[in-house]
Amino acid sequence: MTSLLWLRRDLRLADHPALLTAADDGDVVPLVVLDPALDRAGGPRREAYLAAIAALADRCEGALVVRRGRPVDVVPAVAAEAGARRVHVSADSTPYARRRDARVGARLAEAGRELVPTGSPYAVGPGVLTTAAGGPYRVFTPYSRAWRDHGWPAPAPIPAGLRWRRGIASEPVPQHDSLHPAGEEAARSAWAEFLDGPIETYAEDRDRPDLAGTSMMSMHLKQGTIHPRTLLHDLARLDARGPVAESVERYVTELAWREFYADVLWHRPDSAWGDLRAAFAAMEHDDPATDPQVAALLERWREGRTGFPLVDAGMRQLRETGWMHNRVRMVTASFLVKDLHVWWPHGARHFLDHLVDGDLASNNHGWQWAAGTGTDAAPYFRVFNPVEQGKRWDPSGDYVRRWVPELAHLPGRSVHEPWKATDGLAHGYPPPCVDHAEERREALRRYDAVRAV
Repeated sequence: MTSLLWLRRDLRLADHPALLTAADDGDVVPLVVLDPALDRAGGPRREAYLAAIAALADRCEGALVVRRGRPVDVVPAVAAEAGARRVHVSADSTPYARRRDARVGARLAEAGRELVPTGSPYAVGPGVLTTAAGGPYRVFTPYSRAWRDHGWPAPAPIPAGLRWRRGIASEPVPQHDSLHPAGEEAARSAWAEFLDGPIETYAEDRDRPDLAGTSMMSMHLKQGTIHPRTLLHDLARLDARGPVAESVERYVTELAWREFYADVLWHRPDSAWGDLRAAFAAMEHDDPATDPQVAALLERWREGRTGFPLVDAGMRQLRETGWMHNRVRMVTASFLVKDLHVWWPHGARHFLDHLVDGDLASNNHGWQWAAGTGTDAAPYFRVFNPVEQGKRWDPSGDYVRRWVPELAHLPGRSVHEPWKATDGLAHGYPPPCVDHAEERREALRRYDAVRAV
């Protein structure tokens, strides 16, 4: 018997539960559908995804079927061509994916075929964990405890005797122009490199944008070219004594945050583009659609021309590479929502347009964390000072000088306050666009107004 394996956020062969289930049915036809929705993805993310598809095509030894079109039309058509009664998938959990899969499942059922979800892009699938009262977790720490207590299976091997079914018509694998190596082998290589060194000091270096202290696995997790339980399994095998124990604990916690945000989105799909905490719907925001001055400030933020060096370095890194260090993501997000008073979806959309690892749940709930409208219990008065953040996490100024060449002449920490140097703004760098202390007070005033209602 032949089965169809419809690949989406699982572009790999190793540790792939849906592939195991498909292989149990007999010969496997691997399918990638180039959904028109992909055209809405940001350029870096789209190009990296296409690169991962090309890498997967090589792994499938020419058997990968690529088709363009709406999944509700393409998947049933390919299943019929292959004579496949069952279509295997890794369960997906975004609002769009759930609607898409419901439509595809219904269309398949009309023809006597079945959509079979097995596994997910997470160690613990969204919606699996509930509180003692049977409801969703609203706070990270208890979710994290339940997540660890629940655990996950060991990584699954590539099915023994896997047989690809060939002969199904395919379009050419699409061309791509990604700045980032993609695909299963690239993911494995990047992970091995991280375990070979940076993991040792991850706990202390992870917040330093001037250092190569992070794993850079976020893109690979987004594409599913590696599974998180593979990472968790490898981390558990490390000799976790001394400093590395703290680093392993910190890294596992970051994976838990990723899964927590996916779980929140599962239970609250409306939180994708709206405030999770309803009380903040009344928050006063400055609207770039109606105020030209606010629109100009938003554009300066997008371009990395705010006059705050750490913010500008991050925004330029994003535009040039499709990636931004996580600490700097928090600082740039805080600046937009707390200093410029712009509603967080404006920033979340810009990030998704440019991030190679743009993930709806992690990105948009991370923005709500910065905005203080999400899962954090007492968050709004957290306002990052971009100057102090720069001094603390980029102490030598190397990160700023790399991405803001107008400040390359300034030594050390002085790069974070160029307006204090005689020649600090001599090469075209702008002065600060706002007074941070004043805007912090304004942000707190708006918070107090909402809290008083």
